[in-house]
Amino acid sequence: MFEQLGLIGCGLMGGSFALALRKAGLVKRVVGYSKSPSTTERARQMGVIDIVAPSALLAVSGADVVLIAVPVAATEATFKAIKHLVTPQMLIMDVGSTKRDMIDAGRRALREQIGSFVPTHPITGREVSGVEHADAELYSGKQVIVTPIERTLANHLQSAIDVWTALGCNVVQMSPEAHDAAFAAVSHLPHLIAFALMNAISGQPQGKDYLTLAGPGFRDFTRIAASEPKVWRDILLANREELLAQSKIFQRNLQALEVMISSGNSEALEGLIEHASNTRASWSMTRHNR
Repeated sequence: MFEQLGLIGCGLMGGSFALALRKAGLVKRVVGYSKSPSTTERARQMGVIDIVAPSALLAVSGADVVLIAVPVAATEATFKAIKHLVTPQMLIMDVGSTKRDMIDAGRRALREQIGSFVPTHPITGREVSGVEHADAELYSGKQVIVTPIERTLANHLQSAIDVWTALGCNVVQMSPEAHDAAFAAVSHLPHLIAFALMNAISGQPQGKDYLTLAGPGFRDFTRIAASEPKVWRDILLANREELLAQSKIFQRNLQALEVMISSGNSEALEGLIEHASNTRASWSMTRHNR
């Protein structure tokens, strides 16, 4: 059990982590800080946190575990704000969707204390944000990726694995580079495509009329286009190299389908569709999560 969680970012992800720790009996006290005072006050009223900290630095004061749940672009500033109170005994984790930039920020800001940082990425979330949507079950049954570096302290890595496992998560360990490449393909690119599709349709003169005719397939395909704009702006920019590489691969495959349609090559077109259909049918959310 942890004596104190220092929670920096009391929104959906951070608030859900605090509630999950409480439900599992893994923490005695939660001290929280968010940039918006109304957010931390709301978190206190909801029982997500016990004490409102006036700064990120004071949120980690006395903590033996810290969760950083801020937009990825704010990570380095957060590390700089807390670095003077980080100790080798303190476990620090994050919930960011990109890892190499988080680690680079940690190296620059934490320096000799970088070993306390265990980069983590829970594969979960919702299209809504805010502490009012925090849910103790948000992480249950989900995958959590941990991406330690050579200086990550072994005891902290094990503690991080133990914590997420205790919350009902399936923990997977991989390199930061492999993580960012994989999630550019299966998370960041799908969001990019969903954003582009919605803009493409809404930008047409008859776009609003077209949208009134859309059915469940369109709803499911574009669900992630409703994601929080600032969060996804930061994610797409942070992983731009891997994302742009995946975008080029996607464009080649889209063009291949267009060529088959343009030429009227029904057999080749069916073959490409069949390959996609079989690949999707053999993939299972129960094995791969979201």
